[in-house]
Amino acid sequence: MSQTEGPLPLKLKLFHGFGAVAFGIKDNGFSVFLLIYYNQVLGMDAGLVSAALAMALIIDAFVDPLLGNLSDRTYTRWGRRLPWLYAAAVPLAFAWVLLWSPPGGGTPSFWELLGLAVVVRMLLSACEVPSVSLVPELTRDYDERTTLFRYRYLFGWTGGLLMLFLAYNVFLADGGMLHRPGYIRFGIAGAIMMVISVVVSAMGQHSRVAHLPAERPPPFSFRVAFAEIRQAFSERAFLILAAGAVAAYASQGMTFAISNYLYLFVWRFSQASFFVYTLVLFASIVLAFVTIGSLHKRFGKPRTAWISALIAVTLWVIPYAARLARIWPESGSVESTGLLFAFIVLGNCAAVIVAISASSMVAEIVEAFEQRTGRRAEGSFYAGNWFAQKCATGLGIFLTGQIVAYSGIPKGAVPGSVGEGALDSLTIIYCALIIVLGIFSAFWLARFPITREDHEARLRSLDAAARSDPDASGVVP
Repeated sequence: MSQTEGPLPLKLKLFHGFGAVAFGIKDNGFSVFLLIYYNQVLGMDAGLVSAALAMALIIDAFVDPLLGNLSDRTYTRWGRRLPWLYAAAVPLAFAWVLLWSPPGGGTPSFWELLGLAVVVRMLLSACEVPSVSLVPELTRDYDERTTLFRYRYLFGWTGGLLMLFLAYNVFLADGGMLHRPGYIRFGIAGAIMMVISVVVSAMGQHSRVAHLPAERPPPFSFRVAFAEIRQAFSERAFLILAAGAVAAYASQGMTFAISNYLYLFVWRFSQASFFVYTLVLFASIVLAFVTIGSLHKRFGKPRTAWISALIAVTLWVIPYAARLARIWPESGSVESTGLLFAFIVLGNCAAVIVAISASSMVAEIVEAFEQRTGRRAEGSFYAGNWFAQKCATGLGIFLTGQIVAYSGIPKGAVPGSVGEGALDSLTIIYCALIIVLGIFSAFWLARFPITREDHEARLRSLDAAARSDPDASGVVP
C-alpha cells in the first residue's frame, strides 16, 4: 500500500494538487460564463439554459457513483486510479472545445447544449473522481489529508481564476462580455490547460501509486456495483455530511452562476474592476490555504466547517442588504467596489474553508465504513460527494436562471440600463435563498459524528485487526 502516517513529500502534494486545475477550469466555465454566453451571446432563453445545465449536472451526478465503483474495482499494474486519468484527458479537451464552439454557428437547441454539457461533465468526472479518491490511499493522517485538499483547492481555484483573468483581460478585452470569438478562444485555451493538468499530475504520482492493488476485485456487474454503492451511501456519517454539503454547494452554484449578472448590472464593474476581482478571489484562496490547517488543529474539521458556513453567508449578504437599504456607496464608484472587494475576500475565504473541510471529512468516512464492513470504498464515497455537489450545484444554476428570468433583465441588456426594480428583485431573492441554504448547511455540518479522536482510535483498531489477521484488512500497519 502507498499509505503513510507522517508528512508527504512536497513534490507529491504539488503534483496531486495540480490535477485539480482541470476541475477549476471546468467549474469556472460552467459556473461563471456558460449561462451568460448561451443566453446573452448565443440567444438562448435563460430559463432553458439553466434547465439544460442543471439536467446535465443531475445526469452526471447519477453516473458518478458508478464511475467511483468502477475506479474502486480497476485492477492494473498502474493501480486503480491512474488508467482513468491517462484515458480521459484528451477526449475531455476535445469536448470542452465543442462546448464553446457549438456546431452550426446559430442559436443552439436545448438538446444540443444538454448533450455537450453531459459529455464534458462525464469526462471530467472520469478524471476528477479517481484523482480525488487517491487522497485516503496516499495517507491516513488526519491533518495530511487536509493538506492534500488544501493543495487541490489552491490549484483548482488558481486554474479557474487564471481562466477568469484571461477571459476578462485577454479573450473578452476587446469585444466585451458579449464577444463570441472571445469565448471560442477561451474554450481552446482551457482545453490545452486541462490536458496538461491531468496528464502531468498522473505522471507525477505514477511512481507512488502505480502498483497492483492489494486485492483483486470480483468481476464487475451492475447488480453488485449498485449494491455496493447503496451500502456505502447508507453510512450515517456520509448522509449527515451530504445534507450539509448539498446546501453549501447549492449556494455556491447559485452564487457563481449569478455573479456576472450581479457584477455587471448591480455593482456596475468596469473592465479594471474585473481585473482586480480575479486578484481578490486569489487572495481569498491564499488566505484560506494558510489558515485552514491551524483551524483544523485547534477546532477540528466539523466545527471549523459549520462556523465558517455562518461567517460566509453573513459576509456575503451584508453588501446587498446595505445597498437595498440605500446606505451603500453608489454602484460603480471606487468606494463601492473597494468595500465590496473587502467583503468578498473574507466571505469567499470562509466559503472555501467550508468546502475544503467537507472534502477532507469524506476521507475519514472511508475508515469508518471499512471498520463496519471490512471493505474500502474511496471511489464510491468521493463519487457520492460529487453526486451531492453536482445535484446541488445544478439546483443552484437552475434557480439562478429562474431568478434572472423572474427579475425581468432582458437579453442583451446594457449595464446601467436595467431598472432598479429588476435589480432589487434579483438581489432580494438571491440573498433570501443563500441565507436559508447557509443556515441549513451549518446545522448539518455541526452534527458530523467523526472527530480527530474518533479517527485516530479507529486507525488503531484497524491496525490491530490487520496485525492479528493480515488477510482480513487492506490496511498495512
